[in-house]
Amino acid sequence: MSRMTVNDQPVQFDMNPDTPLLWALRDAANLTGTKYGCGSGDCGACMVIVDGEALRSCLITLAEAEGRYVTTIEGLARDRSHPVQQAMVAEQAIQCGFCTPGIVMAGAALIAKNADPGEEEIRAAIPNLCRCGVYPRLVRAIQRAGRVVRRVETISAAPAPGITSEDAAREVPALSAPQGGD
Repeated sequence: MSRMTVNDQPVQFDMNPDTPLLWALRDAANLTGTKYGCGSGDCGACMVIVDGEALRSCLITLAEAEGRYVTTIEGLARDRSHPVQQAMVAEQAIQCGFCTPGIVMAGAALIAKNADPGEEEIRAAIPNLCRCGVYPRLVRAIQRAGRVVRRVETISAAPAPGITSEDAAREVPALSAPQGGD
C-alpha cells in the first residue's frame, strides 16, 4: 500500500506500486483535473506538484511518490483563488482548457520559487504543450500572477464555485483502482 499526502489529506493507494501516479490520482482518487495527454512525459498535461516541484505524474510511480506531498489542480485552491488560476483567466490564456491544469501547476511551482520570473525562466519552467497556442498570453499570465504574489496588483475575478465547508473537510478513505468492468 502506497501512502502519501494528496491535497493536504493523507491517502493510501491499494494499487501496484509501479502504477503511475497519474492513474492513481485519476482512477482511484477521482482527481480528474490531472489530465492524461501522452503518457510519455512530453506534453505536461499531467503536471502535479510533488514536494514543491512540478512533475509529470505519468512518469512517477506510486512507489516513487511514497511518503511525499502531492498537490493536484483540485488542491491548489479549492475556491480557484490561486494567483496563477486568476491570472490565466484575466489574461485569457485558456482556450480549450485541456492543458490548462498542467500549465497552472507548473506556473504555481515556479511562482512559489520566484515571484518575479522573466520570460526565459517562464518558458523553461513551463514546458507544457498547448495546441491552441496560448504561449504569449501564458507568459503574461505568469508574470501577472507574480505581481499579485508580490502585492503589486490585484485581480478581480469571477466568483468561486460553491464548495461547502463539509465537502472541503471530508475525510478521504483508502483508495484503490476500480475492479472489473469494461
